[in-house]
Amino acid sequence: MTRVLLALGTSTGGVGRHVHDLAQGLVRHGLEVLIAAPAQVLDQFSMAATGARTVELSVADRPSPRGDAAAVGALRAMAARADVVHTHGLRLGALAALATRRGAPLVVTLHNAAPSGRVAAGIHAALERVVAARADLVLTVSRDLQLRQRKLGARRVEHAVIAAPEAGEITAGRGQVRASLGVRDPMALAVSVGRLATQKRPDLLLDAMVRVERSGGGVLLAIAGDGPLRAELSDRIAAQDLPVRLLGHRHDIADLLAAADVVVSAADWEGQPVWLQEALHQGAAIVTTDAGGTSQVVGDAAVLVPVGDSEALATAIQRVVSDGTTRDQLRSASEARSAELPTQQDAVRAAIAAYDSLGVGCGEGAPT
Repeated sequence: MTRVLLALGTSTGGVGRHVHDLAQGLVRHGLEVLIAAPAQVLDQFSMAATGARTVELSVADRPSPRGDAAAVGALRAMAARADVVHTHGLRLGALAALATRRGAPLVVTLHNAAPSGRVAAGIHAALERVVAARADLVLTVSRDLQLRQRKLGARRVEHAVIAAPEAGEITAGRGQVRASLGVRDPMALAVSVGRLATQKRPDLLLDAMVRVERSGGGVLLAIAGDGPLRAELSDRIAAQDLPVRLLGHRHDIADLLAAADVVVSAADWEGQPVWLQEALHQGAAIVTTDAGGTSQVVGDAAVLVPVGDSEALATAIQRVVSDGTTRDQLRSASEARSAELPTQQDAVRAAIAAYDSLGVGCGEGAPT
């Protein structure tokens, strides 16, 4: 039986869900899977419920000579009993590269771009070089990450197939949602979802809303999510009297997206944005920055604008909310694109094909 080691570090969202689903599919295929991750991750994502064996792996978010040496030792011991090692995240990939220099083939899936800040970006670049030099296969969630690994000399770089989320359940009607937000005809509703943090550029959303207001207004922007920039954004909204509502953390994202006239993302970078995939499921009219892997997710089912361009963002918002034909075309395109998003089966099949391409015989196994 083929033995697969799946390893990841800290995760609060997409990476953890992806590894859970991947492990579950590989077990169903008849492979023996071991998941190594911090205890909190193992528990949060119910990794044991996948049918895989689990083991705690202590990995810090930041460099720690003693902790990293211990992690490399633990990975080396686990890799010695594996036929393929598949890590998720740059930091885990670099540690595994040091642990598997002459062992099982190493697959590294990269989910995120470089962080901001000179020191953090420098460490990130060093880890990228380790992965590029030693991984047998690097999978990335966006073209920019692929290009970066290729420039660093990685021997094989391919697109990572990540399953899209299932469509969220609608619990409230469009009119009910809009009324709860204070939206009355002929006002239009714009919705954005994401952490209130620098990478998501909520400040750019406000810049765009200033421009929309100067051009006639008539649009309310509702932002679902919380984060470190909330107080700063709230103060600016009040000072400039902007038609923007910060909704905080919400459990009715599907309802919000379905009720929107336009869905907007202003991010500087995204891998394969889960919430925009949910917007596609809801047949939303999408305006988004062409950031990271976003265009690979939305295809032609969105109006793409340059990253950091508030004027282009405002113009696109106004065009969609004022032109019913454009809005309907985008909604139809979203519904069509939704049917093309990768499933859990697609992700598992892609992983098995990747392992087989490295000489790891996974066999036909059980249906995935």
